[in-house]
Amino acid sequence: MLHVAIVVHRHARFDQRLYWVQAISDCWVENGIRLSVIDDPKTRIDADLAILHVDLTVVPREYLACVRSCGATVNGAVSDISKRAISANLLRREDRYDGPVIVKTDRNCAGDPEALLAKNGWKARERGDIIRSALNHLKEKRIRARRRRRHGSKRAFLDYPVFRSMSEVPAAVWSDRDLVVERFLPERIDGRYCVRTWLFFGDQDRHAIFYSHDPVIKSHNIVDFERLTEVPEELRQIRRDLKFDFGKFDYTMVDGRPVLFDANRTPTIGDFPKERYLPLAQTLARGIGAFVRNPPAVKPQAPAIAINRKMIQA
Repeated sequence: MLHVAIVVHRHARFDQRLYWVQAISDCWVENGIRLSVIDDPKTRIDADLAILHVDLTVVPREYLACVRSCGATVNGAVSDISKRAISANLLRREDRYDGPVIVKTDRNCAGDPEALLAKNGWKARERGDIIRSALNHLKEKRIRARRRRRHGSKRAFLDYPVFRSMSEVPAAVWSDRDLVVERFLPERIDGRYCVRTWLFFGDQDRHAIFYSHDPVIKSHNIVDFERLTEVPEELRQIRRDLKFDFGKFDYTMVDGRPVLFDANRTPTIGDFPKERYLPLAQTLARGIGAFVRNPPAVKPQAPAIAINRKMIQA
């Protein structure tokens, strides 16, 4: 029996967010694949494939070492997805640039995953880990307190404000290591703003374009979408350069070239009913063949089975 191990943070709670890896692994279990969820980085993995699924911007070295103890890995080389590591369009205060700019948090999802795991860790107060848990929790509280002190609110700039020029960016932003300033390079079609997303697992994927009337596109302001077919070869090369095996890229096309502005190794599904996301999960589940030999075929209409973190431990 094929055995897949998913490595998560020790304080992760899968029930708090619905990740694509959960839906994909449901399909694997239904088709006879053994699944283990590992939350102790000291575990030496005895599996055919290990998937790194630590929902942090920068993965701690102990989790990277844990995943790499397995011969075949998914995202085992993707340790840092911060804007400073991903974006090719960041600006410094001394740069000369005349176009509009956007202010973002350097950490993925505004650092909320870090804050959540730190909070969970402090609540757990595991024996032998109290000091580290306390320090992580205090660090996250200090980041939010500093943002409130510098910018007037701990939620400041989380909505990614767009400025007409660099000169309009508040001075405090430039000295804040938690924030980045990026060239704002939107794509517009027929007067609407749009963003393209590429969701992939191995050699299986879904490619789509989403439309909005707002320059910063979020799930709540999308007005339409279309499926896309061909993925730009330049974007595929970026994926190879970043060593992504599984994840979601958000990008725009500007002057015929892709502009990547977000790369996520732990993509979530969102508030979609199972009947909508299950067919795509089944497609992505077939991507396991890119990493292991002779995987079981994924049935096209397999029902999902919930995976509990406590179900199996390797």
